[in-house]
Amino acid sequence: MSANTNDIVLRPRFKFHVKHDHEMLLKLFEETKGIQSDFIVSRVDDHVFIKIPKEKQHFWSPQLHLEINKNDTNSHSMIYGLFGPNPTVWTLFMFFHFIVAGLFIGFAIWTYVNWSLGNDYAIQLFVTLFTIVIWFALYFGGRLGKRTGMNEMHQLHHFMRDTLRSKGIHAEI
Repeated sequence: MSANTNDIVLRPRFKFHVKHDHEMLLKLFEETKGIQSDFIVSRVDDHVFIKIPKEKQHFWSPQLHLEINKNDTNSHSMIYGLFGPNPTVWTLFMFFHFIVAGLFIGFAIWTYVNWSLGNDYAIQLFVTLFTIVIWFALYFGGRLGKRTGMNEMHQLHHFMRDTLRSKGIHAEI
């Protein structure tokens, strides 16, 4: 893992190599469920999800998804990490983007048809341009949300790093 914390901000995905068996790593994260209460840790197969507890969460709280894969050589593992929003928030944002894109396409076609026919198209053009404004608002809202969750993103990363280091595990990038 890189010592430069800006890597997390610029690249919410990361991966690194560890000289330990993947089952041991998965069990390590599973064991942290019972010995700490600062984070919610859950495991599904080779995936570990680290989240902020509900009482500390806000709308923009991120989560850390780790996929711990077995390498073919000498019981080494590869850890893939992904910082992301709560899946419900992500689905809501994608839904809004899809609706805005659909409205843009629909009103753009309607504007073109009215223009081609020589009819008045001011309202359709206004709505078409307004969907672009809405898209920018969604984009900047997402950026604001990312910035709002940045401190928690660092907390999740430090928790992962400290959990690995508690057993003397150091990453090889």
